[in-house]
Amino acid sequence: MNAVKAVLSNKVVAAVLAIIAVAALWETYKALGPDQGVSLGETRILPRTTDITMPHTWEMIQRVVEPVSGATGAQPLWFAVFAAAVFTFSIAIAGWLIGVTVGVVLAVVMQRLAIIERAVLPLVIISQTVPLIALAPLVRSWGSQITIGTVPWQPWMSVAVIASYLAFFPVAVGMLRGLQSPPTIQVELLRAYGAGWWTTLMRLRLPASVPHLIPALRLAAANAVVGTIVAEVATGLPGGIGRMILEYANFASSDPAKPWAPIFGSIILGLIAAGVITLLGLLLRTYRRVETS
Repeated sequence: MNAVKAVLSNKVVAAVLAIIAVAALWETYKALGPDQGVSLGETRILPRTTDITMPHTWEMIQRVVEPVSGATGAQPLWFAVFAAAVFTFSIAIAGWLIGVTVGVVLAVVMQRLAIIERAVLPLVIISQTVPLIALAPLVRSWGSQITIGTVPWQPWMSVAVIASYLAFFPVAVGMLRGLQSPPTIQVELLRAYGAGWWTTLMRLRLPASVPHLIPALRLAAANAVVGTIVAEVATGLPGGIGRMILEYANFASSDPAKPWAPIFGSIILGLIAAGVITLLGLLLRTYRRVETS
């Protein structure tokens, strides 16, 4: 337990120091950088430093605690971002669960049958080259024609499926590497004892796959959040961080600090998703003698 607390405290300190470093870098560039940024030919390689494009960090923090608008009784901006983040996170969890399930099943099947691995693994890799922004309208269109029993397909389900599309890939690849990681001598030892494929899977391959699986799950969690936000924008699903980013972008000139609030919310959401998997990894630390990336 003490080891877990020490690891968590070190990670919290590292995260705080990283935030301070990013804020210091932001303010340093804003103070020293040119107003129109740095351009190479017609391409701008460094952003402009005006107050509209780069508000001060303290202005963005102050704006978060202010009301969303000037209307009477308007809720604080941080509360609106929090409500949108909860909505997005719930969909991301569903997408992550779908992606993990598909990825694990694919990995087990590919490990069991080499011919399936040779046929499916290239397709799994190629699938990630399809632009998510192009896939989202198709999934939404197909989903609108599906009915699960008496329950019609909901728009958020399409977003969850799109999120799972990004989440399943690292799980399938990482899990497959983990299942194939036990040395041949260990596999042959179990075979000599008369252990079947299922026993070998449960007693040897699954425990050996944990060092490979935890980083894959962490990446899948972050991918699920990114996929959910992008899908919310592409499908027009209201109520989430993605739609809020799109809507608040309209205030970039009149209220420059406001559009940054949902952006920070999405960053925190991704960190929380990865942090939850880190806690899961601490619970499975017995099997993580060597961590892989």
